[in-house]
Amino acid sequence: MKKVNLILIRLLIVVGLVVVAGCSSVGKTGDLVSGQIVVYKSSSCGCCNEYVPELRRQGFDIKVNELQDLTQIKQQYNIPKNMESCHTTIIMDYFVEGHVPIEAVNKLLEEKPNIDGIALPGMPSGSPGMPGAKKETWTIYAIKNGEISEFMVL
Repeated sequence: MKKVNLILIRLLIVVGLVVVAGCSSVGKTGDLVSGQIVVYKSSSCGCCNEYVPELRRQGFDIKVNELQDLTQIKQQYNIPKNMESCHTTIIMDYFVEGHVPIEAVNKLLEEKPNIDGIALPGMPSGSPGMPGAKKETWTIYAIKNGEISEFMVL
């Protein structure tokens, strides 16, 4: 009887550890706990309506907040004017500004750098949610306290 109880206790501990690890893991696409991703966008923006489904196709659970004016969000997250885009995505403690490719989002979540967020300024052709083919190299920028540096190039 003691041996059965000991095995049962060990099994419950292992299951508990797996559940805890699963709930706190962030890394690959779709591993985030539900409700952690919010996209702030203008109700009149058509390309934002394409970016959100792209994130969902990648396995992310997205909540969309439509606003008339995104100025307050941009200021709250200290996003420099030259990095601003038509929508801002909040993932955990990071912002993702604009049509940032999923490779950059995954890198952000896997590496968890000490930055405020990442941005792909403008609305480059072929980027997630934008029509057309990719015509140029994209530089995704890291932003920390309003300071801009290169995060990655795709």
